[in-house]
Amino acid sequence: MNNILTKDTDIVDEAIYYFKANVFFKNYEIKNEADRTLIYITLYISECLKKLQKCNSKSQGEKEMYTPGITNFPIPGEPGFPLNAIYAKPANKQEDEVMRAYLQQLRQETGLRLCEKVFDPQNDKPSKWWTCFVKRQFMNKSLSGPGQ
Repeated sequence: MNNILTKDTDIVDEAIYYFKANVFFKNYEIKNEADRTLIYITLYISECLKKLQKCNSKSQGEKEMYTPGITNFPIPGEPGFPLNAIYAKPANKQEDEVMRAYLQQLRQETGLRLCEKVFDPQNDKPSKWWTCFVKRQFMNKSLSGPGQ
């Protein structure tokens, strides 16, 4: 993908593309479900960058992105999910499974695509233009617990 969003762009591409601008927002107006998804992915990108800044190569980064993509993580309605105020809790077990599968797919895709952007093809190291955002907190929220 070039730096231009096209009709083939999906929500993951959009979140990565706008991350550097969005990460400075303390508030974000939610107009639709896509905004909720964008918020979640933006927070997840922040978590990924914390891990990627410590990687010595793109292949190591891809391995690091595999684990958080599949690890058990809280979903809306569960303790530890930081966005319970803006997400509806799944109504039943089936919705719970669909939500978990969707968020897992988002996490896996985001991690892999982020590696494509973060690692400099010249030296195979994380770009400072990405890692400089590690300490920023979008909406004063984090997907990881305090101190992580």
